[in-house]
Amino acid sequence: MEGAAETMGGKLEAALLHIMQRHHHESLRQRKNTERAKMDAVRSATRVADLLVATVDGGVQELYINEKRIELEARALLATIARYRKQTDQWLAATNAINSVLKEIGDFENWMKVMDFDCKSINAAIRNIHQS
Repeated sequence: MEGAAETMGGKLEAALLHIMQRHHHESLRQRKNTERAKMDAVRSATRVADLLVATVDGGVQELYINEKRIELEARALLATIARYRKQTDQWLAATNAINSVLKEIGDFENWMKVMDFDCKSINAAIRNIHQS
């Protein structure tokens, strides 16, 4: 019976050794799959981060370009406003000059009416003196 026990012990040991080897191989395969999945996850995370940075950078770049464009348009608008202000001041000066000339014409017209009245008065006085 001892021989049968040894044979049985040998088979049991061989079976256990086989189970351990299978477990070891399965563990290695599982570790390799886990490592591969981890590397894929890192690559995917890196790609997502790169895409997010590119998206944000693109938006920032577009904002910068728009800001520069707005600054240029604001400067052009300020130059146009300055030009219109100068032109308006010139028109205002010309209008004031015309108003001054019209006032002088009105003053001259009043002076002419006074002179006409004075001449008619003198003429009437001379006639009165001459007829008397």
